Amino acid sequence: MNSLELSLIQFQTRIVAFLRRLWPPGAAIRQDHLRWLFAPGLFTFGYALRTTITSLIALGIALWWELGSPQWAALTVWMVAQGTRGKSVAKARWHLFGMVVGTICAVLLVAAFPQAPLMFILLLAGGIGMFCFIGTLLPGPATMTNYRIHGMRASGFTYAIISLDGIADPQHIFMTAMSRATYIVLGIVLESTVSSLFQYRLGARAQDRLTANFLTAINGAGQTLASLLSGDRDVLQKSRQVFANITTLSDQIEFAEVEMGAQRGHEGDHARAALARVAMLLSRGLDLAALLRIPGNMPGAAFNATSAKVQAFLRDMAGQLETTDDIHPVLAELSALQAECRQSVADSLEDEMGSATRDPAPPAVAHILAQQRMLHYGLGEMLDELEQAIIQFDASRHPLRHDHFHYRIKTFRDWQQAFTNSLRASVTIFGAGLIWIATAWSAGLTFMMFVAIVCSLFATLEKPALATKAFLGGAIWASVMAGVLVLWVLPTPSTYEVMAMCLMIPMLMGGLAFAYPALILGAVSYNLFMPILLGPGNQSRLDEVSFFNTAMPLIFGLWYAMWVFRLVLPFDTNDMRWQMRTSILSGLRHVARARTLPTTLYVVERNVDRFVRLLTNAENTPDVIIDSYLQGILSAMTIGLNIIRLRGILERNLLPPGAQQVLGEMMARMAQFSGRYGGHYGRTARATKLAIAHIQNMTQQEENLGIRLEMNGALVCLYVISYELDNNQKFFDASSPYLDPVLS
Repeated sequence: MNSLELSLIQFQTRIVAFLRRLWPPGAAIRQDHLRWLFAPGLFTFGYALRTTITSLIALGIALWWELGSPQWAALTVWMVAQGTRGKSVAKARWHLFGMVVGTICAVLLVAAFPQAPLMFILLLAGGIGMFCFIGTLLPGPATMTNYRIHGMRASGFTYAIISLDGIADPQHIFMTAMSRATYIVLGIVLESTVSSLFQYRLGARAQDRLTANFLTAINGAGQTLASLLSGDRDVLQKSRQVFANITTLSDQIEFAEVEMGAQRGHEGDHARAALARVAMLLSRGLDLAALLRIPGNMPGAAFNATSAKVQAFLRDMAGQLETTDDIHPVLAELSALQAECRQSVADSLEDEMGSATRDPAPPAVAHILAQQRMLHYGLGEMLDELEQAIIQFDASRHPLRHDHFHYRIKTFRDWQQAFTNSLRASVTIFGAGLIWIATAWSAGLTFMMFVAIVCSLFATLEKPALATKAFLGGAIWASVMAGVLVLWVLPTPSTYEVMAMCLMIPMLMGGLAFAYPALILGAVSYNLFMPILLGPGNQSRLDEVSFFNTAMPLIFGLWYAMWVFRLVLPFDTNDMRWQMRTSILSGLRHVARARTLPTTLYVVERNVDRFVRLLTNAENTPDVIIDSYLQGILSAMTIGLNIIRLRGILERNLLPPGAQQVLGEMMARMAQFSGRYGGHYGRTARATKLAIAHIQNMTQQEENLGIRLEMNGALVCLYVISYELDNNQKFFDASSPYLDPVLS
């Protein structure tokens, strides 16, 4: 630990001791709620201090250049700054892109309708709605950490502030646009420059983070699968967090790629592929869980022995990968387990079919051998997926020369949600414009600006009303703090240095709050709006009239947006679940009949996305309903993957004509599976059982070893599909009009 870190820790300790002396004795229970303020972590304090200093420098430069509204430079710093270098750079890039798009659109809007207020408002609302529509369809989840979406948010933000400022003086719209763009570029450049000064071994730390992310995911998957093999029935509960972690960690890879810089290769692509393979590994584990739970399918001594070895390997695997860069010992141990599974499959076939010196097994024994063979086959397939995940992980740690591997970020577009988000934002802004026209409020343009800012930032979220409520809380705190500064502290300073000293502590508090998860949105609001409420300038004094004329439209604008979000196309968790279920059933029909098959990785990632979305929006839904939907999503993923495998078997055309025909009929029934008004669930379940019975009989009569192995592979898929259909009838049978009442 160097001297700078020791000094910071000593300084922090003194602040904590001082605050604790001021803290009333009876408030000890509430101290954890303010730990972010009086006991922040070292990196949290460093982020807050760095961003505070950067924003004050931006404000000082804007005042030095005698720009008209210097507060926008400080605001941009807080808007772009993030806890890590990768996030800051990624957000700055997309913010800059959004600024350019928004500036061009704003100039065109004001130039086209300088004296037509109704058309101006209509196109302002429509433009921000269009940005929200495009942002919803961009790759990645619609969260505040997705900076492609932030590019569209920045476009709407810039479009609003420039056009609403420029419409008051349309003859000078170009100068207005250039001044606003100057503030934004100044804030972005300063934040990027200052944050780069505090980075040490950035590329190496980014690589370490990729490694740690994979080890976290593979360890969670390994422990879950080991519990499954040991007989744990609560695998669904344990797999929840693993799937959620895979999505979160995959979303962070692009930030590590940014930190690696121009020298990076395809480490990020391999890391994404490795995490996708971990999800595939879990899906294979669910297949095996279905086989283990088939009635009458009791694991034999041979399978239990192999399973015990696999469990031990899975529990220790992450530790072995962490302690060494050489994966060959791990792969060698894994290869031995794979060979043992393959040998067990071959031995059971030999015991069942007999040989020149041994008679075929009796029917009862042959049935037991077939069941054990399926378990070993499923375990071997799971280990094959694990091998691919480890190979991709090693490629992410050790870049290959002349590597052209690419694994793109998956996009799951929801056109209905995009249209809903767009319409909600447009209606909210147009309503604010009508209020301005009807009331002729002198601060109406300011009111519209704050409404447009909120719509640009939050209309792409599924629950914009909740986000706006948190934003409103932060704006109220910003108004209180700005009121204290404007009415008591800041009217007297005559130099920038004194003003910066007065702003230092309030801004630092906002930076500390940003690192506390429960206060993130409120802290963002506080940091964004406090510079606007202060409104510093070279030729203007911080006066109470300007403060109240800004604070009142701000609070009223956020309150208005919050209520419109609640009333216009509000987010309904019940409807979200129903649409998700309908989409899942339609997707299963599509997989069974599509000419171009989706990849197994696509099916896994699509359903993991649904899984995480359902968990995110659980709210106050009873656990029994959430668990049923989660089980239904995982079950649908398992069925979809096995349909793809069955279609692959059919396309290879190695099965006897009778088996080929039975599978084709089963696929035709699956292609009509459980439409909303159809009763095809029962027919599909019966067709699957009939296919199992027919192929089992054909298997016992087949003498060709290769064809028999192919038929066994088909049986594994059919058994898994049949089990999932039988155990999730409430989810898959769409003859019931709605799922929640049935489950509750």
